[in-house]
Amino acid sequence: MPTDRPYLPPATQPVRAVVWAIHLALPLLGLWLLLAQEQLNVMWQHNPSHFWMILAVAGLNVTLGLMVSEASRRRQDARLFLVSMVFLTSAGFFFLHGLATPRVILPVGSLGFDIGQQVGLTVAAGFAFASALPLADRAAARVLEAQHVIRGALIGFMVLWGLASLLPGLTPLSDPPLNRHADWLVWGSIPGILLYGAATVMMFLIHRRRPAAMLISLTTAYALLGEAMLAGTSQLNWHLTWWLWHVLLTLAFVFVGYSAYLKFRREGSSAGLFDAVALSATVARIKADYDRALEELVEHVRRGEPLAATRLAGKFDLTESQAAVLDRAGEALANERRLSERLAALVDVSAQTRVGLPETELLATALERVRQAYGDVRIGLVADGRVDIGSREYVFEGHTPVHRDRLVAYPLTVKGHLAGALEVPLGRSAQDEALAATLAGQLSISLENARLYHELNTLFRQYMSPDVANALLADPEQAALGGQLKQLTALFADLKGFTTFSERVTPGEIVEMLNRYHTAAVPCILDNGGTIVQFVGDALLALFNAPATQHDHAAAACRAALAMQEAAGEIAAESRGGEVEWPTFRVGVNTGPALVGNIGSPELRGFNAMGDCVNVAARLQGVAEPGSVVIGATTLSQLGAGVTTRPLGKLELKGKDERVEAHVLLTMP
Repeated sequence: MPTDRPYLPPATQPVRAVVWAIHLALPLLGLWLLLAQEQLNVMWQHNPSHFWMILAVAGLNVTLGLMVSEASRRRQDARLFLVSMVFLTSAGFFFLHGLATPRVILPVGSLGFDIGQQVGLTVAAGFAFASALPLADRAAARVLEAQHVIRGALIGFMVLWGLASLLPGLTPLSDPPLNRHADWLVWGSIPGILLYGAATVMMFLIHRRRPAAMLISLTTAYALLGEAMLAGTSQLNWHLTWWLWHVLLTLAFVFVGYSAYLKFRREGSSAGLFDAVALSATVARIKADYDRALEELVEHVRRGEPLAATRLAGKFDLTESQAAVLDRAGEALANERRLSERLAALVDVSAQTRVGLPETELLATALERVRQAYGDVRIGLVADGRVDIGSREYVFEGHTPVHRDRLVAYPLTVKGHLAGALEVPLGRSAQDEALAATLAGQLSISLENARLYHELNTLFRQYMSPDVANALLADPEQAALGGQLKQLTALFADLKGFTTFSERVTPGEIVEMLNRYHTAAVPCILDNGGTIVQFVGDALLALFNAPATQHDHAAAACRAALAMQEAAGEIAAESRGGEVEWPTFRVGVNTGPALVGNIGSPELRGFNAMGDCVNVAARLQGVAEPGSVVIGATTLSQLGAGVTTRPLGKLELKGKDERVEAHVLLTMP
């Protein structure tokens, strides 16, 4: 079920968070119990154990501090520098505390032995709080600029504190330890405790946004350092409460050290141990670097270069095992991208099969697209019964591909017959070869479709109007018998004097004359959006607004009629002076309703229009003078202003009971 609650990573799930909080609360509970029950807070003084424990923990802490400092230098990250200062500060003052152990250098210890660690933890608390802040770019840059000054000031302060605590009589810090409770020490520890508390909360919030084991370890360390400060305010040297803050301080460093060890053991390198602690800008930069490295790796793998990841090992301090893993990951990613590119090429080639491009253009376009994904791909078509690609001739047995010189050729077929070959570089896997075979099949379909479209263009479209052909190709159901009533404009034209001309010339001359006239007339109709539905001897019938819709079909028909007469007039003028005068077009145009559809039988049908509108157009053509256009009143009413006509009055037309108003169309705007 969907939920609006944010996802919590495993380390911050409520149950684990409670368990973690309980573990942090147990030391405080133990401190309260020891202080409340004095008989439990026993005293145990063993100076050598104290001294050597201090040296071991301080050494671990210095090691961690130097590692984080090196990570800060490599990543140029201010937060990592501040975290390193937490470790180095606490380690330095812890070490000074150990040197002041009684009977090691000083016979009875010193005041510096009592308060030195509290002072060091307070200074470290300031660094801890600053490290948990979301430093902006400008603030982070200032911290990095001042890092040498900050580190030098800290070292100088620790040296002065050590001298003041260890040299007898130099300062009050070398005086014997306090034998009484000092309220000023308690109050002076409160700011450090509060800073550790705030740093713990802020670091935990960073961990929630960016879950990482190192972040939760650092969060725990800050909490334990704060508890160590709280335990240190008891001032009961050598009692259990006094040993408690030593243990808490040790655990704080051990937590971080153990997390670093686990990560080093898992990754085999110290290069990225503390990257999760870095500022968000640094993490984003590291991710971008790795993305670029992976892209570079993929390019090496795609070029077939072995062990491409070793080129990046020095840049990112990768171990041999990490480089090998990265090599395998890069190769897998390169294979996936190659597969995606080839599948995309297949989709593009498939889309082109529906376009109906000419064969040469289709193959050129497909080849250009396919080469982007498959490399140096070539196509050869059958010529004189052979398939040659370059100097190589291919002979296929059925659909079996032919391998030759790290190349593989697949047959291209049309209607089951060999039409050509597709030559591709040999694939690295069976999957590559399967994709190449699929590509060959898709190109075969494309080639067959291209030739089918060409046949349709040659045979189908030339026997009917392009509008009708397009409508039938888009929706074959439109070829069903039947029709619909539609408002249209019909144009009827024939040649006056055709019978006389036919009696005086040979059949070949008749065909030549008809072809010349129709060659001139057809473009006039098609250019104006008309549909030619019939050629009957010397006559033709064209419809406007059927099947394609036209809002100005009456005007379009009249423009087509005038253009026809102009073109036919030029042809007639060229024929004058011959032995036999050529006939001349006369045109009738009429607008009205008609039944439009497929008329005929299930075996043979044709697209046509029937109705009074079409009959009147034919009759108006019959009364027109050669070279003129006669239109009906309905057509004239839809032409608008600027039309020049000569009225013929109301005419008696064959088959009409009522007279029909007619006009000779002269000009149009």
